[in-house]
Amino acid sequence: MSAGFLKARDGVRSLGVILLLGFSSGLPLSLSGATLQARLTTEGIPLTQIGWITLAGLPYTLKFLWAPWLDRFSLPFLGRRRGWILVTQVLTLGLILVLGHTRSSAPPILLASIALGLALASATQDIVVDAYRTDLLPPEARGLGASAAMLGYRLAMLCAGALALVWAARVGWTDTYDVLALALGVGILGTLWAREPEAPAPVSGSWRETLKGPWQDYFARPGARALLSLVVLYKLGDALAFALSSVFLLRGLGFGLAEVGTIGKGVGLMATLGGSFVGGALMLRWGIYRSLWYFGWIQGLATLSFAGLAVWGHHFPAMVGAVFLENFTSGMGTSAFAALLMSLCTPRYSATQFALLSALAAIGRVSMGPVAGLLSERAGWEVYFLVATVASLPGLGLLRVLRRHILALECERR
Repeated sequence: MSAGFLKARDGVRSLGVILLLGFSSGLPLSLSGATLQARLTTEGIPLTQIGWITLAGLPYTLKFLWAPWLDRFSLPFLGRRRGWILVTQVLTLGLILVLGHTRSSAPPILLASIALGLALASATQDIVVDAYRTDLLPPEARGLGASAAMLGYRLAMLCAGALALVWAARVGWTDTYDVLALALGVGILGTLWAREPEAPAPVSGSWRETLKGPWQDYFARPGARALLSLVVLYKLGDALAFALSSVFLLRGLGFGLAEVGTIGKGVGLMATLGGSFVGGALMLRWGIYRSLWYFGWIQGLATLSFAGLAVWGHHFPAMVGAVFLENFTSGMGTSAFAALLMSLCTPRYSATQFALLSALAAIGRVSMGPVAGLLSERAGWEVYFLVATVASLPGLGLLRVLRRHILALECERR
């Protein structure tokens, strides 16, 4: 499947399956998070209770803790990866229905427990879907596969987010959750259509092997620790640029909610998806290292458009251009970065290794919030976006140092 990937029937089928599984992964996230918060708010639930229920999202952050069990155990149907995907999809679908039919006036502990169960099933699905995609795709097609997954994921979040709010206003929350639960059937069809990737047998032996094997395998790789640093640093400038982008447009430049919402969720979404597919297509020709290098520079320089916008001020066409450019280049960088994460995983341990690597990659995004607020308040928006541009340089410098190691990854056929 490596040669002529796009022309091969199996290649097209694989991308179609990844698109459907991406939709299945993205749908539950909002239903147990932002959409659930909106539902509880409109139905008059106290903010303190809503605040506690938001903790149900913790499984998405901690999913690497139980990922080793998904590498160790196989179910007796559909293969090592697809069996677990199907089970988690069925559980997720059932819990969406239960959450939709549970009244908001129910005890908060009941709502929180159902939301937690939904997030747990969904996060487990994410673990196995990520592992499946990693095991299935040849190295040169991983960027394009990441783009297909992102397209499905974003479309699902759009359905479970903005569209769900519109539907709920017309038909009520119960019917909205019922429709979205049925929409998860798209992912189930994808699982049944998919083929099981060729991979080693599940991890066997002692529990010590189950828990320590993935890390011993990873750290046996040349440059392993430096590659972990690259995972944290590569998207750091991008994370800082996006941390307060909405606040910048609203408070810094004085644009209205409708303008920011339309451009951010409309133009920004389309630009991200377009950039992701362009990046994935270019990766077929360039490979991982060249794509990371070029996309990283383009991504960093695009951040300067926001610095220019901060100097220019309130100018709608300039705002549209800056949002498009930043999101398009971010999509390109994300496709190459996802391909890097997949290339760092061994099929025998891909569920565990990808879960941990993706958690490390989120460190920059999570940690940039407090830094962003302090920097924008004390230094101003022009300096803020200049610092965000400079923040991309350490990752690019480390990427250059690790050039030989990343080129070696491209030669591997797992």
